[in-house]
Amino acid sequence: QVQLVESGGGLVQAGGSLRLSCAPSRNIFGINAMAWFRQAPGKQRDMVAAIASSGTTDYADAVKGRFAISRDNAKNTVFLQMNSLKPEDTAVYYCRFTTVVGGYWGQGTQVTVSS
Repeated sequence: QVQLVESGGGLVQAGGSLRLSCAPSRNIFGINAMAWFRQAPGKQRDMVAAIASSGTTDYADAVKGRFAISRDNAKNTVFLQMNSLKPEDTAVYYCRFTTVVGGYWGQGTQVTVSS
């Protein structure tokens, strides 16, 4: 069974930066979109950023201008560069891959931004 493995989360002060990475445990065929979601305690899981196989990107309004999503198709890896972090960015961040046969979720990585 394929697993998505995230890394790069942690504790950072407000204004700081983090870079998240997500890669599958083995090669996945037919990946279309890659995306990052986040879920804060007591809140629903929301999309943060997404990138299509064409490279087209989409961002939640709350992170536009601060976060950047990118992908390495050769390595089936997606990245999320997070700059100018705010305490309200604190959440568990999940990656998601959408493929021709279904979708996969990562296990989540905690991002905590202190004020």
